[in-house]
Amino acid sequence: MTATGDEEGVREKKRRETRQRIVDAGLKLFGSDGYEATTVDAIAAAAGISRRSFFHYFKSKDEILISLQAGLGEQLSAAILAQPVDKRPLPALLDAMLGLVAPYSPENLLAIDRMMRSSEIVQARKQASYVRDEATVFATLCEHWPAEAEPQLRLLAAFAISTVRLSLDTFSREEGRRSLETLLAESFDALEQLVRQT
Repeated sequence: MTATGDEEGVREKKRRETRQRIVDAGLKLFGSDGYEATTVDAIAAAAGISRRSFFHYFKSKDEILISLQAGLGEQLSAAILAQPVDKRPLPALLDAMLGLVAPYSPENLLAIDRMMRSSEIVQARKQASYVRDEATVFATLCEHWPAEAEPQLRLLAAFAISTVRLSLDTFSREEGRRSLETLLAESFDALEQLVRQT
């Protein structure tokens, strides 16, 4: 007997909710007890699941933090596709990026960033994910603005991901003194100034 679409939908929803519960429990424990001191067993208990069930969702506690970075390219791509096609790519990209970070408070962003920086494994995988994110964003830019020159869109994709990385570095170094939205906007302003100078 095969599952109906409704049953599969309920199952998938339950899986997403459990995964989110694990992430929330992990982040709360990382914040209160420290990343290194937090165990998989503690996360599983806080999430109300068994240790075995934890490994159905994540291979390690590192992957909880990595999951927060994963999907940046896809999220940014979805935000780009929501922009009007008659808007120029550069301002549309800025609006898409600002829309992505707007829901997060500076305090939450800073706390998550500190946790990520506390693990060399997470940092290495985070850097590697930027390459994939750039390729994903480039493909989306080409899809949304097919009449634009490919080299320009490739540069724009590289600029977008580099801007995220550099803005997060500055945000962390300044301990959230300026918002991530401000730092992203400053990078776009700097690029426009450079273009005007040439």
